[in-house]
Amino acid sequence: MVKSIEELLELAEALVIAKQRKPLSYIQKIILTEALLETKKTYDQIAEENGYSTSYLKNGLAPHLWQLLSDVMGEKVTKANCRCVLERELKDKNIPKMFPKIVSNQPIFLESPEGQVPLNSIFYIERVPSEPICYQEIKNQSALLRIKAPRKMGKTSLMARILDYAQQQDYHPVRLSLHRASSLVFRSTEKFLRWFCANVTQQLSLESQIDEFWDEDVGALVSSSLYFQGYLLEEIQQPIVLALDEVNQLFEYPSLARDILALLRSWHEETRDISNWKKLRFVIVYSTDIYIPLDTNKSPFNVGLGIDLYPFNFEQVQILSQRYGLSLTDQELKKLTELVGGFPYLIRLAFDHCVRRNIPLQQLLETATSDTGIYSDHLHEQLWLLQQDPDLATVYQQIIGQDNPVKVEQVKAFKLKSMGLVHIQGHQVIPSCQLYRQYFQEYFSEV
Repeated sequence: MVKSIEELLELAEALVIAKQRKPLSYIQKIILTEALLETKKTYDQIAEENGYSTSYLKNGLAPHLWQLLSDVMGEKVTKANCRCVLERELKDKNIPKMFPKIVSNQPIFLESPEGQVPLNSIFYIERVPSEPICYQEIKNQSALLRIKAPRKMGKTSLMARILDYAQQQDYHPVRLSLHRASSLVFRSTEKFLRWFCANVTQQLSLESQIDEFWDEDVGALVSSSLYFQGYLLEEIQQPIVLALDEVNQLFEYPSLARDILALLRSWHEETRDISNWKKLRFVIVYSTDIYIPLDTNKSPFNVGLGIDLYPFNFEQVQILSQRYGLSLTDQELKKLTELVGGFPYLIRLAFDHCVRRNIPLQQLLETATSDTGIYSDHLHEQLWLLQQDPDLATVYQQIIGQDNPVKVEQVKAFKLKSMGLVHIQGHQVIPSCQLYRQYFQEYFSEV
């Protein structure tokens, strides 16, 4: 029976993971996919379509891939015979659901489910088609990528991979995480932009010349623009990919936000006409829709390419369980997915407990919504965030108390969505998952 490309890719990656503990990279999958097709593209075509130099792909990436697969398969694998070898391997195994068994026979090297998923992690699940689209877009002049999703949905992990891909193109990645900035930075436009320029300068390995370009008479907005155009973009010849993480931090400071967001929009527009600015590309990462008044012509949120990250579907949860070496039934996986709404962090947390503490998933799910269950720390954190805004907590209490969608004032809906607590449907909201509904119903009933 002829196997699909997807099956053969899954087999190749499962075998590689079982031996190497590292999944195939994006470009390795592209090379292998093209080799598995009946009509094969040349290395020149693959390189051009994916932004790699032909010599690097032909003499570096491709030979490394075929050597890796040869080591894993125990025989010589080439572009010409890879499909034949993989189909024979799949047939010889004759196990329809072989992939979890391949992985489960190997020791699992766990990593914390918290924070960014490391670049070489086997536990990272690609977001298709979002990731390939992002990689292609960041190669374009005047690129502006907007990545939006609630907390702990994988935004930062995707951003890190975009920056890694940019670096492979010999671009200069610069990453600024606004949640790491001190509260003093947000006190004024000038303080923020000096902090901003200082961080970019440092990451580009340049000496600071901020004072030479700063002029109180023209103001911080013009001074920072002159600094970028006259110094940073003059010194750096290759494109700079400027990634701003947790931009929604600005929304809490309306006056500052209007200045900074309008400035970013103006810089993006300069990339179309002025040679130095053409080197600048943006990745903007945020947790919720903007909820402060902003002139349409001064907003960076209605230009460029928007990418929304969604919860994991059943197939993605299934793949992740296999990488943890777990042999779970479809029923168990569906129950977990429905309970936590497919939220990547909550899925990983459950699988991590299953492996690290050798506890059956069913047992973990029985106490999942309790104050002693696997999600207790996360639920307490969500509760604390709600308690910082009593009006928001009151609104959420009303939402979980209803079986039907509830109409909520826009700003509150956006804030709840940024926390991952609700899904927005038109002008109404619903709880995002059973876990939050059950936990907060019990909590509010006891208050």
